[in-house]
Amino acid sequence: MLVFAVYPLASSFLYSLYSWNGLARGGFAGLGNFKQVLLQEPFSSWTYRAFTHNVVVFLSLMVVQNGLAFLIGFALLKGMPGHRFHQVAVFLPVVLSTVIVGFLWKLFLNPIFGAVNQALIAIGLAGWAQPWLGQPQTALASLIAVNTWHWVGFPALVFLAGMQRIPREVLEAARLDGAGDLALMRRVIWPLVAPSATIAFVLLFIGSFNWFELPYIMAGLDGSPGGATDVLGLYFYRTAFGAVSSGLQDFGRGSALAVLMFLFIAAVASIWVRMLRRREIEI
Repeated sequence: MLVFAVYPLASSFLYSLYSWNGLARGGFAGLGNFKQVLLQEPFSSWTYRAFTHNVVVFLSLMVVQNGLAFLIGFALLKGMPGHRFHQVAVFLPVVLSTVIVGFLWKLFLNPIFGAVNQALIAIGLAGWAQPWLGQPQTALASLIAVNTWHWVGFPALVFLAGMQRIPREVLEAARLDGAGDLALMRRVIWPLVAPSATIAFVLLFIGSFNWFELPYIMAGLDGSPGGATDVLGLYFYRTAFGAVSSGLQDFGRGSALAVLMFLFIAAVASIWVRMLRRREIEI
């Protein structure tokens, strides 16, 4: 624990307190690096823009990815035709490397020869064909859709495992009382899968604010186009290790960003877990 957790965190905090010139550590800067990334232009604008995008990613995935995962879990619980095949198929993208997923979908979304635009043209929706990753209006939404495709299988199986723990007698009693699928999901299954929801929600929150691989592969280190896909992970990497848009590497500001990200994620996740635990019902 000391080597793998405490030492890296303590090192990052220590680095954030110094000014840096390339790889050479300069003088003691105190909280100057934190002040720069939070209050000094243009760094503060980049920080808040990236943070806003992370919030949008989290809220979108919370609704789309977890909502879809819950519906898939319920459909698998009901034993839909071919449910064993669908159970494997929905989880299959999860085992793929993010590098492979990002590269494949970058090809699929290519505005000239990509499969998405070609499919839209083939079914008579040529007007919907877009340069999905090349315009600010659709770039971040495209990344969110790809992330949903990649990861929806994990929360789906988490929800399914929670649903399978519900005694059959409870579900049959609800059916005998006349509950349809919607009422069954809202009034019986949803409250009883609260422990599974806690896991899915908190992991999604942590993953959303540590988002890096997919935007880096599909949109590049600058969060193109025009910063529309910039998130805290990309901004941290550019700051700490340098890039054309951010200039030379600055370990001090990068470490300050890393410390702020850690404190935010740890604080919110801890509080949220305590809140979600209160609504869990023991079966």
